[in-house]
Amino acid sequence: MERRTIGAATLEVGAVGLGCMPMSWGYSTSRQRGDESLRTVHRALDLGMTLLDTADMYGPFTNELLVGRVLKERRAEAFVSTKVGLLVGEQHIVANGRPGYVKRACDASLRRLQTDVIDLYQLHRADPEVPVEETWGAMADLVRAGKVRALGLCAVGVRGGRRTGTRRYAGTIRQLERVQQVFPVSAVQAELSVWSPQALDALLPWCAARGVGFLAAMPLGNGFLTGTLTPGEGFEPDDLRARHPRFTAEMMAANQPIVAGLRRVAHRHGDSVTPAQVALSWVLSQGPHVIPVPGAKQRRWVTENAAASVLRLTPEDLTELAGLPAAQGSWD
Repeated sequence: MERRTIGAATLEVGAVGLGCMPMSWGYSTSRQRGDESLRTVHRALDLGMTLLDTADMYGPFTNELLVGRVLKERRAEAFVSTKVGLLVGEQHIVANGRPGYVKRACDASLRRLQTDVIDLYQLHRADPEVPVEETWGAMADLVRAGKVRALGLCAVGVRGGRRTGTRRYAGTIRQLERVQQVFPVSAVQAELSVWSPQALDALLPWCAARGVGFLAAMPLGNGFLTGTLTPGEGFEPDDLRARHPRFTAEMMAANQPIVAGLRRVAHRHGDSVTPAQVALSWVLSQGPHVIPVPGAKQRRWVTENAAASVLRLTPEDLTELAGLPAAQGSWD
């Protein structure tokens, strides 16, 4: 697989990463299988998908434990990315950016991941009660202590109304400019896909101008862009899509032209090419510093996603995809 670099530290990863969250958190619990998840992570590494993206809040904690079981055997082959800054309660999630907590959380993640260093440590959310410079300073101390190799920030969009990417990520860019004064940012993680392209307006250019890597979260639109979801089929109550305004039966039906466009492009490249591969190839085409991180919990999806790294979209393909209708039902 093609290799891409993250940040000024020039950390190399496979062009397509693996989002591990669905294996333990956020999606239908009844479809989570521990043994299959382990095989899925192994398969990703076999295919050169070296970036394994997790977080302490996924589970909570169980996702890091799962990834750690693989790292115990194959640490040298993996690029480990995890996150800090969010605590999961019974019915709520709260931010915690206190320096002492950040350092304790890192030690706990290292134990669960069964490693002595985290390749990329990301601030999941800034704590409104703590200056972000203080949180980032504690994370920088972890780099100096040899527990972390590089730092990243997860971007937060603004919900409500149809905002451009410039306005949507204005707060994140201000945070990035503040923490950049404390310690270099190596990567930014934010949603980017055919149906959520807002990061292209300002956030992605900000990263490109500074040599900062961009981890594209949800590049398959939480599964919608794969074309495998049926409008009206519904989701289990614990599935995050059960409460997402793009995943009502009405909105899923209204957004089918987006999937149809991906299918048309896929068909031009051969019967074996899928809408998901076209969607990932579109993300890869946005710049050499962009790494899509699709979530998956089965080997067949990882195998399909990895193949997107060799799919090359033509200028005509990109023009057609750029002309697809905007997604409806978004809270953005």
